Amino acid sequence: MLEKLYIVIPCYNEEEMLPITAKALLGKMQTLIDDGKIDPDSKVMFVDDGSKDKTWEIITKLHSIPYFTGVKLSRNKGHQNALLAGMMTAVNYADIIISMDADLQDDINAIDGFLEKRAEGCEIVYGVRSSREKDTKFKRGTAQGYYKMLSRMGVEITYNHADYRLMSKRAVEALAEFKEVNLFLRGLVPMVGFKSDIVTYVRNERQAGESKYPLKKMIGFAIEGITSMSIKPIRFITFLGFLIFFISIIMLIKFLITWAVGNAVAGWSTIVISIWAIGGLQLLSIGVIGEYIGKIYLETKARPKFIIETNLEEEGD
Repeated sequence: MLEKLYIVIPCYNEEEMLPITAKALLGKMQTLIDDGKIDPDSKVMFVDDGSKDKTWEIITKLHSIPYFTGVKLSRNKGHQNALLAGMMTAVNYADIIISMDADLQDDINAIDGFLEKRAEGCEIVYGVRSSREKDTKFKRGTAQGYYKMLSRMGVEITYNHADYRLMSKRAVEALAEFKEVNLFLRGLVPMVGFKSDIVTYVRNERQAGESKYPLKKMIGFAIEGITSMSIKPIRFITFLGFLIFFISIIMLIKFLITWAVGNAVAGWSTIVISIWAIGGLQLLSIGVIGEYIGKIYLETKARPKFIIETNLEEEGD
């Protein structure tokens, strides 16, 4: 039995790009259906993230074509929220969902690879860039550094993967159990588990319009990813407090020796020791409080304690 595919695409002020994207995806959907790879009722779902241009008007016109549908959010909620809104809507109709951006930088021909991995039993398939040769040295360096930093902080993330991925209905329903307010889907999806794999592709250049991720937004997104997936920055403050306090003890001993041999400047030891000791204690206190805040922060996310992949009782074994 063929599976019904929904391609979810968040859009924000994409009136220049949408006609190009729709034309490319229309041809791709027809090819996949003709080749017997997906159900004929498969669709592309555009999610209007509170656009201020004619994006929604274009989506409503595209809706007259059987392969297209759309969702409109009440206001701009950001890329991750718009993407999640589309996925949680599409899961009511689809067997598999592919998420991608509207700029066509994600190679739509990689969808064939996604479906092949899905046929092998994968619940999640990640689209991974094969290289970053087209990026500037600055963007390439910062991106690589960011992925490495997330990994060192204990965040499970697929290297060079954005939000171009296939997820089964089962995987999306499991993702719905994560009650995150500050979304970072690239870090959340791997936490779902299930069988997964990757498909590599060459990223294209945007054909029209402007990037919706300037440097300011990229920095904000990077901070969001770190703070929503790890409390190690807080633990680093605690470590720093211990370190400075330890140094202050060493300095105390040094100044006491200096004072004992009669080489100390009057009042110098007291001032320096006070600054180091109090500063270290303050950082230590902030770190300890922050540790508890971090725990509360993670608790309020209400992440599921576990996700059952197989239940033999339900299978009758």
